[in-house]
Amino acid sequence: MSPFHMTPLSFEQRYGGDWNELEQLLKVAFGQSAWQSQKVERDQLGARLAHLYRCSCEHLAIARARAYPSYLTERLDDLTQRAHQLIYRQRSWGLDALRTLLLIGIPQQVRAHAQHVWLALAAFGGPLLAMGLLTYFDPTLILSLLDAYTVQNFTEMYGAGADSIGRTRHADTDWQMFGFYIMNNIGIAFQCFASGLFLGLGSLFFLSFNGALIGAVAGYLTERGLADNFYAFVVTHSAFELPAIVLSGAAGLQLGHALLAPGRRTRIHALREAAREAIVIVYGVTAMLLIAAALEAFWSSSRWVPPTVKYSVGAVCWVLVAGYLLWQGRPQRHARAR
Repeated sequence: MSPFHMTPLSFEQRYGGDWNELEQLLKVAFGQSAWQSQKVERDQLGARLAHLYRCSCEHLAIARARAYPSYLTERLDDLTQRAHQLIYRQRSWGLDALRTLLLIGIPQQVRAHAQHVWLALAAFGGPLLAMGLLTYFDPTLILSLLDAYTVQNFTEMYGAGADSIGRTRHADTDWQMFGFYIMNNIGIAFQCFASGLFLGLGSLFFLSFNGALIGAVAGYLTERGLADNFYAFVVTHSAFELPAIVLSGAAGLQLGHALLAPGRRTRIHALREAAREAIVIVYGVTAMLLIAAALEAFWSSSRWVPPTVKYSVGAVCWVLVAGYLLWQGRPQRHARAR
């Protein structure tokens, strides 16, 4: 039976044994009595604890989504917090913690807050598509978002005479553009995330505005006959940049949701818990934006790379990012059978 169709009692009966085991392993881990004497047992306990932690995070997300009794969600929240502290903050080697964060923590948190991700995607993607179509049929609409000088600059950046596609007038080298892209992309992501403190409305505004802006530029350049250069330029790095913007907005919506609906917790306590979970997604956003900036500066702008190659590489990147967010770090189903 799917956990989404269980009653709270059957849900607890089905997975209560795993929670009890995780609780016992946490006691051993924090006490470190068994680990100091038996290294093999330490490795085995660590792998089992990490698996139970991933399962419990999924159980917590389900319990919250199904509005299960508070004693269930509070227990799971306590277990996952303690396990999170152990896994992410008490690793002896920084590379181990980074590996766990990248391969497990980030995609797991994205899936655990899927409702915020879908809302952020709608707020960003809806205006993008709508403004793209409207600007394609009426190019003058772009002037409602950008001034004439900026519009002309975009035309020159993607025109046939540009030495490097997408390079602004004030940048002479790819390294300068790399720095510009980092500052620009991180600035947008920070706006979408931090403005979530305004009950989530700020995140929705900046997601919608940036979506409309990107759509307007795409529609305008397409209508002007510059589609080949523009889409070949954006197809690869956008696989990392656009999802990162959506995820930063989703993290901001987590903060807003905690303030709007703290449940039985105080708003400060709810915000603190939401921030602890949201910051994991922000780590992923930062990594994705760094990758996007490097690709945009050194790969996307290159005229020596044929458009067909860029489209092929871009398609691979989109598939990899989607697979990472949707499936990476999922506990193996057969491991649940006990």
